[in-house]
Amino acid sequence: MLSDRRQRVLSALIEEYIAHALPVGSRTLVERYRLGVSPATVRNELSVLEDAGYIVQPHASAGRIPTDTGYRAFVDELLDSKTVGKGSPTDEMIDELRNSATELDMLLEQTSSALSRLTDCLSIVLAPSIISQHIRQLSLVSLTEYQVLIILVTEDGHVLNRHIDFAEAVDCDDIAAAQNLLNRCFAGKALDDIRREADRSLVDALRDPLVRLILDEVILCLQESRGGKTHRLGIASLLRKPEFSHSQSLLPIMQVMEDDTVLLHILSEGPQDKKTIVKIGSENSSEDLSGVSVVATQYGRDEAAGIVAVIGPTRMDYTKVIQAVRAAQQVLQDS
Repeated sequence: MLSDRRQRVLSALIEEYIAHALPVGSRTLVERYRLGVSPATVRNELSVLEDAGYIVQPHASAGRIPTDTGYRAFVDELLDSKTVGKGSPTDEMIDELRNSATELDMLLEQTSSALSRLTDCLSIVLAPSIISQHIRQLSLVSLTEYQVLIILVTEDGHVLNRHIDFAEAVDCDDIAAAQNLLNRCFAGKALDDIRREADRSLVDALRDPLVRLILDEVILCLQESRGGKTHRLGIASLLRKPEFSHSQSLLPIMQVMEDDTVLLHILSEGPQDKKTIVKIGSENSSEDLSGVSVVATQYGRDEAAGIVAVIGPTRMDYTKVIQAVRAAQQVLQDS
């Protein structure tokens, strides 16, 4: 546990390093930050912080830079602060997104764009998975005697559709009867429930060829949409960071982050109450992410939650990133 003074010195050093990406000396801290102590005291506190592993001196004649342990102490203090997120530019972001997006997919895209713009890092917004969402209503619209349009509406407002072509003419009354039956059997259920009950033939009427054909198409429609769409923006922002000035250093990170299960794993390691999770450098289970920090949280229902995340160097502006991620969560949670 750091004393208040050492916490202030560490915070000042981290803020300076975040801003300039250069090792920080005691003179810089004394001149630019009101620490209320003498230069000699600052030098002594830096030595103590270095011995404790919070900062490190990359070269004998250089200043100090934070370690992952130092960032962790800084972030924990930040997360405990009740002032984070109040009166920030993210308030404008919330109002702008709520007023401009008319569809969920548009909202996700605009949220990812706003996150990238505010944080100058890679933003990832993962839509809730369709596989876990329950069907609110199934409609069958006869286009011709030989063609029907399936329209599925999930409880979270997603709308899916699929065409069916018949080899023989089908009467409108038969289509209506099939629609009523399927709604009776499967409204309020998820894909796994539908597939399990269909495979067991729990309902005699499902043996009807027309109903079975329509049900198979419903299952295919849900399966094809089962993966939540992912919106990623800000790769160019990372390439502008000195840590990733060579694209080769960014390639392993991008390869790992293409797998959305990485984010799910990160969130599963933290508290399950939609709190903000911050993984710093070596805290990430994947070695390819040891040079970055991930700030992430969930939104939506527990069984069909989406993910908001920002990935950047360990030198990221944690205050701004945490504010932005929490704001995005608030927008999407209310949508």
